Amino acid sequence: MEKRVRSLLKAISWRIVATSTTMFLVFLFTGNLVLSVGVGSLELLLKLVFYYVHERIWNMSNFGKVYDTHEKERI
Repeated sequence: MEKRVRSLLKAISWRIVATSTTMFLVFLFTGNLVLSVGVGSLELLLKLVFYYVHERIWNMSNFGKVYDTHEKERI
């Protein structure tokens, strides 16, 4: 099972990549840097929270996990 901090760091690193893409696209279509940063900032905060919750829910599920019967750890 992943620790909560690992899920959080994964979410942050992915949000940096995804938010940069969103900001670039907004700027490309509008030419407005202020709007690009505003949309990117809001998107970053909301999707960071949604992704973290999504990861934690999936982490509680046993679907697709394989366990070693001797060590009770995921392999």
